[in-house]
Amino acid sequence: MKTVLTHVRINVSDVTKAAKWYEEVLGFEVSVRYPEDNPYYIGFESRGGADFSIQQDESYPSKGRLNFQVANLEKLWDMLKDKVTVVEALYTTPYSVTKFTIAVPDGNELSFMY
Repeated sequence: MKTVLTHVRINVSDVTKAAKWYEEVLGFEVSVRYPEDNPYYIGFESRGGADFSIQQDESYPSKGRLNFQVANLEKLWDMLKDKVTVVEALYTTPYSVTKFTIAVPDGNELSFMY
């Protein structure tokens, strides 16, 4: 299987405080806050390559997640769903991305999408 790494997300204990640090110290620019009024997820501008975001997680410190774009998502889902620990079954997000997420043996997560 060949993939394209499209997104890297790290989990934080306080998404607002963390975003402020990324903006003020590193000069990152916020591209999305979800939901806008009380965000738990903040994404940053990208000039190509994988997108980077942070997400508040109550179980911090917590696992990380890598998102991979694949050509035949449903076929991969059918191949893996009974062999792995499923974190999120195949579904379409509110922002029109179809994906599923699995746990890998060390506790991190891999999402596959198109």
